[in-house]
Amino acid sequence: MTTEILGVGFIILASALLAWPLGTYIAGVFRGDKQWLDFMAPLENGILRTAGLDGQRQMDWKQNLRALLGTNAVFFTLAILLLLLQGYHPFWNPNGFANWEPTLAFNTAVSFTTNTNLQHYSGETGASYLTQLMVFCWLQFVTAATGMAACALLFRGLANRESDKLGNFYSLMLRSATRILLPISIVLSLALTATGTITGFDGLTEVTTLEGGTQLVAGGPAAPMVAIKQLGTNGGGFFGPNSAHPFENPTYLSNILENVAILLVPMAMVFAFGSYLRRRRLGLLFFGVMTVLFVTFVSVSAYQETVGNPAMHQMGLATADPNLEGKEVRFGPAASSLWGVSTTSTSNGSVNSMHDSHTAVSGGVFLLDMFINAIYGGVGVGFINFFVFVVIAVFIAGQMIGRTPDFLGKKIEAREVKIAAIVAIFHPLLILAGTALTSYLQTRNPDIGWLNNPGFHGFSEMLYENTSAAANNGSGFEGLGDNTPLWNLLTGSIMLLARFVPIIGPLAIVGALAIKKPVPPTAGSLQPDSLAFGTVLLSVILIIAALAFFPVLALGPLAEYFTL
Repeated sequence: MTTEILGVGFIILASALLAWPLGTYIAGVFRGDKQWLDFMAPLENGILRTAGLDGQRQMDWKQNLRALLGTNAVFFTLAILLLLLQGYHPFWNPNGFANWEPTLAFNTAVSFTTNTNLQHYSGETGASYLTQLMVFCWLQFVTAATGMAACALLFRGLANRESDKLGNFYSLMLRSATRILLPISIVLSLALTATGTITGFDGLTEVTTLEGGTQLVAGGPAAPMVAIKQLGTNGGGFFGPNSAHPFENPTYLSNILENVAILLVPMAMVFAFGSYLRRRRLGLLFFGVMTVLFVTFVSVSAYQETVGNPAMHQMGLATADPNLEGKEVRFGPAASSLWGVSTTSTSNGSVNSMHDSHTAVSGGVFLLDMFINAIYGGVGVGFINFFVFVVIAVFIAGQMIGRTPDFLGKKIEAREVKIAAIVAIFHPLLILAGTALTSYLQTRNPDIGWLNNPGFHGFSEMLYENTSAAANNGSGFEGLGDNTPLWNLLTGSIMLLARFVPIIGPLAIVGALAIKKPVPPTAGSLQPDSLAFGTVLLSVILIIAALAFFPVLALGPLAEYFTL
């Protein structure tokens, strides 16, 4: 167990140390500084010319937002068409998989377009290689790049001095894909291949089992997809069991590489903020606030999984210590807890163990991670979500010291606070409304067939599914039968709203701040990089989450824990 804990500490430390120089590099890419990957410029310009887009035009926040939404609408249309017509593709479909059912195709196209990768399907039994690469893998690049470009627009708006021009979404998205995500993905893909993650295009292979029988085993180009699924906080696995599958995550070394990849870019985006605005101390403060929450959640979850289920101990079952149900023995409970907190902190959604089998408190921690949805968060949009909490904290701190709130020299006025409040309220609204609807339908018709686990845990399963969709996460409590028309349409709608409303709101805020005249700092000005403001910010995050979600936590994970 000591070795496991040391492994957890190593992964967190390695992620942070690698994220620091990567954040500096990302800031340089966003600013347009000369970089060693500038040779990608002709490819980027060629793509823009082919699409009829002007990558040099400076646009305000509304023009950039239209570009972002329009581009993603095209992504969605192409994805759903390829899924609906999968059976007609003559290429890379050696297993002859058929067309997708319409509501599942809608849910999956939305899921990958919104960087959620909620999987109501099993890839090895339903998706051709063409679908895996030309729909899933491709979208994992461009939707992660979309989030990074949106964050770059936010950085530019905060840095501006009385200018409404935030940059060019098309150029920023392409550069994020070609100069940041692609080169790191290539390196990680080669490293994973070296550790045993499969890469190939063979169809089903017949193998002889240890018992002497035969079985068909699916293969495929898993390593390239696993690399971008982790680095882009996408999370959609090549196989149904995701990174609990030995073909995706075969060894403890591959587990370390993948867990570091989950945390790397989200952490780096926080450092990129400090580097871009030349406010490294502020970036470190934000990173510190997130890390306090992250390490606390990892500690709580790892302890719970190490101690195991108290009900099992009461029955005299010593083997219940630790809780290994639903976990891979090659990783163990501590590494599984770290992964669970990492994947829910970063909106990644991939799993190396079954979250449904974790203890009640660990499940509650994973939920709380997604309730907050800003501890590192998804690539780009995680920091955007965190910025909403910053605006609210600045407003509260300003009221406490009796001054008009300002942040980085720009006054925070009623319009900005109202937008931030709407975005902060919208997240729990989606989760609670979706959970209320599905709980009502389950109560009215207990034989509806969704739940294998009645009672408090069944409620947690429905809560988790709605939360995962709203947090653009994609993981699940897999005791829930979610591949039904209602769940496909409901979570698809939640994913769309939860992806784009939290982008629209903060861009509107920075669009308003960008044109404001800077306020000269005085002795009474709020110091956002101070320990006092960090404490206020941490308190605001916890209070908002507690006020919105404590009742449902009490009905689900907490009630389950106290009945053990």
